Amino acid sequence: MLEHVPHWLGSLLHNVRAGHAKLVIVQDGIVPSGGAQLTLSSPAFADGARLPERFTADGAGVSPPLTWTGVPAGAVALALLVEDPDAPAPNPLVHAVVWNLPPDSSGLEEGAIAADGRGAFDGSDVGRNSYQQEGWLPPDPPTGHGSHDYVFQLFALSEAAALDVSPGRSAVLEALRGRVLAAGMLSGTYSRGEPAEIGPVGAAQPA
Repeated sequence: MLEHVPHWLGSLLHNVRAGHAKLVIVQDGIVPSGGAQLTLSSPAFADGARLPERFTADGAGVSPPLTWTGVPAGAVALALLVEDPDAPAPNPLVHAVVWNLPPDSSGLEEGAIAADGRGAFDGSDVGRNSYQQEGWLPPDPPTGHGSHDYVFQLFALSEAAALDVSPGRSAVLEALRGRVLAAGMLSGTYSRGEPAEIGPVGAAQPA
């Protein structure tokens, strides 16, 4: 959709961004000062590196594979939120919400963040992105707007919270307060209409 924004307009909006200070993971009352750190990574891209096109609106548009370690023993569930703080909007654009993942899980396969209707068989639920749809919203930055960060935020929770089916950002934000034992973060970048280097990533897929 945003690939049709003229380059001149994207460039004009270059400094209009929600801001990293509005990411859920840095909001007051979300991650306690003594909280542990989760290690979140992807076999498809390195932290801070460009996302392969496959996972964007310019490619297949599937969600990337993720892996994690360090979930504390007291965790009863995990939650994943993916946001774009560089979106030209008042708040970061939500690209994915996955709620109530099992605490003994260690990752998500490629394409796993997809519409599930009323929750997956394991009890987890794929929530609504900023387009009010379930599943993965592929990165689709305006042409000429510069590089966007896509921030994957993983939370280990001390207790479950009752949420409606397909929760959105606001509901998840409130449900996280006072329940986070540990958190981790992974960032990928993507841009249109400007040169971009693809960094080495071990087993990364080509862009």
